[in-house]
Amino acid sequence: MLEKLRAIEKKYKELSEKLADPNIFSDQEKYKEIAKSHSDLSETVGKYEEYKMIMARIEEANEMLEDELEADFREFVEMELAENEENLERLDSELKLLLIPKDPRDKKNVIMEIRAGTGGDEAALFANDLFRMYSRYAERKGWKVELMNASESEIGGFKEVIFSIEGHGAYSRLKYESGVHRVQRVPVTESGGRIHTSTSTVAVLPEAEEVEVEISADELRVDVYRSTGHGGQSVNTTDSAVRITHLPTGLVVTCQDEKSQLKNKTKAMRILRARLLDIAEEEKRAKIHKERRSQVGTGDRSERIRTYNFPQNRVTDHRLGLTLHKLDIILDGELDEFINSLITNDQIQKLKGLD
Repeated sequence: MLEKLRAIEKKYKELSEKLADPNIFSDQEKYKEIAKSHSDLSETVGKYEEYKMIMARIEEANEMLEDELEADFREFVEMELAENEENLERLDSELKLLLIPKDPRDKKNVIMEIRAGTGGDEAALFANDLFRMYSRYAERKGWKVELMNASESEIGGFKEVIFSIEGHGAYSRLKYESGVHRVQRVPVTESGGRIHTSTSTVAVLPEAEEVEVEISADELRVDVYRSTGHGGQSVNTTDSAVRITHLPTGLVVTCQDEKSQLKNKTKAMRILRARLLDIAEEEKRAKIHKERRSQVGTGDRSERIRTYNFPQNRVTDHRLGLTLHKLDIILDGELDEFINSLITNDQIQKLKGLD
């Protein structure tokens, strides 16, 4: 760890010297890049400076205790030593966390896709419950939710719902929600009172900037048509719905929630860029190692991650083995207990990789 910290300190000093050079201001792009790198390292360097200072105090105290001291002064030095050793342990833990590689996507907004899985109408109703849960969670965080596209079921649920969540650190917390969510309850259509099991899948994609994903116009086929409601009836007299096909990958995105064709196309392109970025990132991770399977926090979409049991008012996160008997509160958006535990677990796994 100390070797890494010394390298970071050296890099920080080099960046400081560059920022002190008056000529740096002639290239604003380069200045911004260097200033950002300098800022990113500042907290770690500050903690390391404090760490070295505490180490020096401990060394000084141990040297003093080797000499003969008056009882009162020896007691004072021993107290100071114990306090500094406690501070050193705290700083050691904080520095290890700061050395965990940062996910550059953590600050991004997200696009979430919820799809009804097994269970028919009940799965669609559960997809609606999940949409409401994440909307309430975003509301509690002061984040903005925007509906991108939805395909409703006949009884009021969602076959598919796609929405964006805009807010500081949205991806850093919601990325743990990707996966299969399972519900166990008595469906409203069940007259015999039997408990059924249904599933919905959740995908959490970091929203991509235009510069991150280059899409040529000749790679796209854009179709427009009239949007439809329940049973296929037309709900719009103009061709405002948009279907975009990305020819190289075969990805298809449709949007029809807006009355404006331009707005639907804009939303569809946002979803397409996010999906393409996710594919590129997944391919990159696969070449390095099977990250999604080895780390609890990645949320592979084929993995069952959580069960919501209504009769017992119970929610279990299978990655953590954590069960909370407050399903009603969790479905109302109180997700932090799960998410905080997943973040901590993720950090523990990454810290093991630093050893």
